[in-house]
Amino acid sequence: MTTKIPTTVITGFLGAGKTTLVRHLLAHAPKGKRIALIINEFGDLGVDKDILAGCGDETCREEDMVELSNGCICCTVADEFIPTMQALLARPDKFDHIVIETSGLALPQPLIRAFNWPEIKAQVTIDGIVTVADAAALAEGRFASDEAAVDAQRRQDEMLDHETPLGELFEDQLSSADLVIINKADLVDAATLAKVEQNIRAELRPGVGVIHARNGHVDISALLGMGMGSEDDIANRPSHHELEHGGETHEHDDFDSFSLRIPSISSKDELIAVIEQTIRDHDILRLKGFAAVPGAAARLAIQAVGPRVTAYFDRPWKDGELRETALVVIGESPLDREAITASLQRAIKVAA
Repeated sequence: MTTKIPTTVITGFLGAGKTTLVRHLLAHAPKGKRIALIINEFGDLGVDKDILAGCGDETCREEDMVELSNGCICCTVADEFIPTMQALLARPDKFDHIVIETSGLALPQPLIRAFNWPEIKAQVTIDGIVTVADAAALAEGRFASDEAAVDAQRRQDEMLDHETPLGELFEDQLSSADLVIINKADLVDAATLAKVEQNIRAELRPGVGVIHARNGHVDISALLGMGMGSEDDIANRPSHHELEHGGETHEHDDFDSFSLRIPSISSKDELIAVIEQTIRDHDILRLKGFAAVPGAAARLAIQAVGPRVTAYFDRPWKDGELRETALVVIGESPLDREAITASLQRAIKVAA
């Protein structure tokens, strides 16, 4: 009998650290293990693939990375995911493992069911579903499904006064998990982390593992080789959203995204300040991208989750590469694109 190719599905909410976790996985996977990577982004700028390219040259070459950017993977299973898997499986050099990084807005259940399609099930199995949670965001009550976990100082935030589609999506990502990684554990104290874990465990099936991490640093042995065969256990992973909405699949009308480019910025500090203010003014859920800082030989990677902005130089600019600032903005629909763009463009360098 032909051994099936194990596949790890990495899900989790916007900005939880999925791409950081995948980067760590590729960089520390066993030598000689060939991995294919499928990346699904919400937004039309290939930020995640660009972050990952080259971080595991021997393990996962750039040509083994496939980006699905025509919609959330749970809504494009037949149109994109199945053909992509068929193309990977048809390659003469077989992969040892497949890793799928879903969009932060993806319901895992439609993807899990796709592994039971005959042309996929015969060759591939789900090794495990890993859900990444943001400890700091959950501690602040952002994207939390349980209002009892909301920090008292954030109770006046209208976003927290009712259950939103964000909460439903997060519940579904937890209910499908074989392993939950509470990432960014270093950004909260021990008592807060324990409370976050308690709230998460209340949403999990018995036996689901929970581990803590900082910067996505997790022992690779905990990520690969779980052998769960999750596609055969779909009945025990109910979707809150589909149950509440009569079995209908979800739509993304509640979310909006767009990208913009800024040719030249004044400075790193000015750009970050502008981003922070824009996020506050327009209730942006997620912002990510790259920036060209004047006088810097390296590219500045930018990741923002709610009001928290992280920026770091990720790699030198390549010869001939266009040095510009490119950002993806994600939020609840409708986003005021014109006002947000005008706000971010305040970081443009003014000619002397």
